[in-house]
Amino acid sequence: MDYTAATTIGALRGMGYPQRTVKDEMRDNLLAKLSSGEQVFPGIVGYDKTVVPELVNAILSRHDFILLGLRGQAKTRILRSLVSLLDEYMPVIAGCEINSSPFAPVSRSARDLVTEHGDGTPIEWIGRSRRYGEKLATPDVTISDLIGDIDPIKAASQRLHYAHEGVIHFGIIPRMNRGIFAVNELPDLQPRIQVGLLNIMEEKDIQIRGFPVRIPLDVLIVFSANPEDYTNRGTIITPLKDRIDSQILTHYPVNREYAMAITDREAWTDRPGGVRVDMPHFLRETVEEIAFQARGSEFIDQTSGVSTRMTIAAMENLVSQVEKRCVLQGERSVVPRMCDLSAVIPAMTGKLELVYEGEQEGEVKVAEALIGRAVKEVFESYFPAVYGEDDERGACYQEILAWFEEGKTVEISDTMDDKSYYGALNGVGGLRKLAAAHVGTQSRAELALVMEFLLEGLHQHSRISKNVAAGRRSYSDMMGSLFER
Repeated sequence: MDYTAATTIGALRGMGYPQRTVKDEMRDNLLAKLSSGEQVFPGIVGYDKTVVPELVNAILSRHDFILLGLRGQAKTRILRSLVSLLDEYMPVIAGCEINSSPFAPVSRSARDLVTEHGDGTPIEWIGRSRRYGEKLATPDVTISDLIGDIDPIKAASQRLHYAHEGVIHFGIIPRMNRGIFAVNELPDLQPRIQVGLLNIMEEKDIQIRGFPVRIPLDVLIVFSANPEDYTNRGTIITPLKDRIDSQILTHYPVNREYAMAITDREAWTDRPGGVRVDMPHFLRETVEEIAFQARGSEFIDQTSGVSTRMTIAAMENLVSQVEKRCVLQGERSVVPRMCDLSAVIPAMTGKLELVYEGEQEGEVKVAEALIGRAVKEVFESYFPAVYGEDDERGACYQEILAWFEEGKTVEISDTMDDKSYYGALNGVGGLRKLAAAHVGTQSRAELALVMEFLLEGLHQHSRISKNVAAGRRSYSDMMGSLFER
């Protein structure tokens, strides 16, 4: 039934509109989604068997809950997606600032309206987005921000006594009555402010400056927190933790496929202007692998985590680097190169928290090392072992290594035109044949990228040497380069 046609309390009552708490409303809508097989949290990738089942249980249990995890683990996105479990529209008494129910008004102004007009009291319908409020916890957040305070201007203009409920200026939580209120980074909230949430969590009402007024609220309160904050910036007071019904742990993507799905969804890679960047799968894997390597690096502070925002920004920088070359060379379509990976370093250095050893190395060197490790890891999933069991030198690479052992070198850069780039790499004996045998390609430009990928993989396995100078990269024999030094 379309209840939104009702414009008064009487009409709404006559249509049999069901009165439910917000938690019961979300529970009913969640059960409907589950029974129909609809995806509960679309856009949340990699949590189907971990976080999402726990979220579902918390909502079915009508729990207030907290999402606990490191930065860049989609905590805020999950909280904001809860809106989809609310009814599309909800009736409130028209003009009531705290979303009073037509059947159970809680504010003084709403009660006065119902007393005066009865079933003729006008109602309005508000959408889901108006029923979600969010506050980033910072040390300067006050009780007035969250709950409310006396408004002397309202008292003077309406000639009300300070003991009158009408002089209250409500904070964000009462304004989310019959909705969802989220606190991000809860430990950053001062303990005395956290105390102010206790009554709302347990008794579901508020008190302002000793007013002899108790306003019951119907609100789902959810939180997010970073474990690092417990020691670095603050803590969650024990009584408040006791009132949070469920604690749900988030995590980073467990494999590269999930990570790539997140980056594909979030990164701005579809650029206007008609330029098309053809990004091969193995290069996308390499960008994601950088984050996996960082999350296991001895140079990175693992208590801070490595956000998925890093690979999103890295992919955007990589696409921009390729887009730039495409424009400069007057092309409409272009394939990245391994040497383009240097463009992702600025997206990494600001997002990596280094330990002391990492600071001694320097953030740029750490970033370069992580890129190298990522290339090596992905290389091993496409090409044979460089050091085989039967032949410790890797027999299939002998023709390439022999070419370099003759004292030859190959030099490439990100500014070379495609023809020169391909020609330089194709001149290496055996390189094109081995590259084409292990990685399928759609064009000569992609084949050139695979050839460079093969050379970079050999370098990361210490089979050939690489020198970077003035934006150009040259590969040469490892032993020859050692003797030159």
